[in-house]
Amino acid sequence: MLRTFSDVSRFTVGTVGLPGDRTFYLQLKSGNTVISASLEKSQVAALSERLNYMLKEIRLAHPLSAKPQLVRDSLPLDMPVMDEFRIGSIAIFFNEETELIQIDLRELNLNDEDVEEESPLMDDVEVIRAFISPSQAKTFHDRADLVIAAGRQPCPFCGFPIDPQGHLCARANGYRR
Repeated sequence: MLRTFSDVSRFTVGTVGLPGDRTFYLQLKSGNTVISASLEKSQVAALSERLNYMLKEIRLAHPLSAKPQLVRDSLPLDMPVMDEFRIGSIAIFFNEETELIQIDLRELNLNDEDVEEESPLMDDVEVIRAFISPSQAKTFHDRADLVIAAGRQPCPFCGFPIDPQGHLCARANGYRR
């Protein structure tokens, strides 16, 4: 099922939980509708990186277009955070006519054995299509970097994340750091 949101007022990422046990949510708001979908930290990083790269490519292809403005988004996620689905794949496109970035968020399908092989269309898989401006993409990139960096600090010796209780460091001969 495809749901399209053309007038997205907020496209952001945030977390619920403590560092080391956080759940990442991508949230969009269009009118009175708020959609939240969970995803992996690596997906947030990849989407942020690709949007930033896309903004640079748009700038190279259209040097006379207006430069996207960065508006810091320091607000928390809209509550309550209701997980619509778990994001499996993400696709991004740029429409030169509308100058909007299309982002397709496809549900992770864990029930592969239930899908009939004759049917190439998967009508029961949720897809959210959002159209955001380059400024919203820049704001998302800025916020995603901050949210990812707010996790556990890396160990100066081995580079693995340090839990609040410390961790057994292999580089320090198994001593707790």
